[in-house]
This record gives sequence, C-alpha cells and structure tokens, in this order.
Amino acid sequence: MATHSLTLPPTRESVADIRVGDIVYLTGDIVVTGGLPAHKRIVEYLDAGKELPVEMGGVFIHLPHMVEENPDGGWTIHYVNPTTSTRFNNFLPRFVRDLDLHILGGKGGVNEETAQAMEQQGCIYVSLLGGGSPIMSEGIKEVRQVEWREFPAHFRLSRLRVENFGPLTVGVDAHGGSIYETLSEQARGRLPEILAQLDKRRAEAAGA
Repeated sequence: MATHSLTLPPTRESVADIRVGDIVYLTGDIVVTGGLPAHKRIVEYLDAGKELPVEMGGVFIHLPHMVEENPDGGWTIHYVNPTTSTRFNNFLPRFVRDLDLHILGGKGGVNEETAQAMEQQGCIYVSLLGGGSPIMSEGIKEVRQVEWREFPAHFRLSRLRVENFGPLTVGVDAHGGSIYETLSEQARGRLPEILAQLDKRRAEAAGA
C-alpha cells in the first residue's frame, strides 16, 4: 500500500501508478453533489451540448454538504457527509467519459460497467471515510462556487477548494483493479460453505 498526494486537476498520467488499496490525499478544486436531481440535470446539459456552470476539472465526488451564504456573498460550509455512489451507477459511465473524469469518489464503489469506463478513461475511484465528516471537513478550505441553488443544499453542484483532503482509499484503479469485485468473489466463494452450515443447523434443530 502506497500513499499519494495529488495536486488537482488530475491527469491520466497522475493516477496511472495508483493501485487498489492505496491512500490518496487531494489538494485543489473538487466538484461535489449528493443528489439525484443534480445528476439528472447534468445529463440534460450533456444532451443539450451545454457547458456545466462549474468547471469539473476531472474530479467528481458524491459528497452531500451543508453550505450557508454569507452577507458578503461568500459561503460557509458546516459539514460534509459522503453518500453511496452505487445509487448513481446508471449515470456514471457517461459522466466518466463525457466529463473527462480522472477521479471519482464516494462510498460503496461502482458497478462493473462504470469500472470499465474508468479503465478506458484512466480514472480511479476513491472511497471516503464513512462517518468521517469532521476529518474531511478539516480539509475543505473554501467554497468556491455553488450552483443550482433551488435544490436542497445536499443536492446542489458545488466546487470546493481542498487541501490534503483525505485519507481516501482507492477502491477501483485505472487498470481495472477493484476491491469491490474481489470482495464479491470472496463472498460468492464462501456461499456454498455458508449454505451447508445453515442446512446442518436446520437438520440439528429438526432432530432436537
């Protein structure tokens, strides 16, 4: 396991040597949202050939966040809390390709179709620490931009300036390696043993 400090925006080359299980820290701008409405609107923009109101910069993270606008027009961020990426699997292969992503993040990983798109694009998936809001919040230095403000705060599309944001664990690398697929294979391999144990216990209970 290696540790990498990445300066954003990322490139295909900057993530090429990163492997599943490595730890990553990010410094630069990240684009975040936590909601389905924002994903649907991104698709609308892509379908219409319109530019998004924020510069993606190669990073897209599923990170619900609570921000409050200040009287001077700036923003205060109160907390962040990563959400599950698998909820958005239907959108992600297209986002990886059409938004030129090299870092995708959230919780729970992505499906095989998304992982294949990531391998073609040269993109990694980083897993955020569940329940680690205080640690992650320390890495957020500035709210640079908040768009689609008619949405609830968690669903908006925002650009955040971060410094040493992490630790983030690489769940899928740019070469097709996936910790989630490995875990699934291990679980499938143990299934016959588990079923046999259940059958044995049922038989013992019936004979008692």
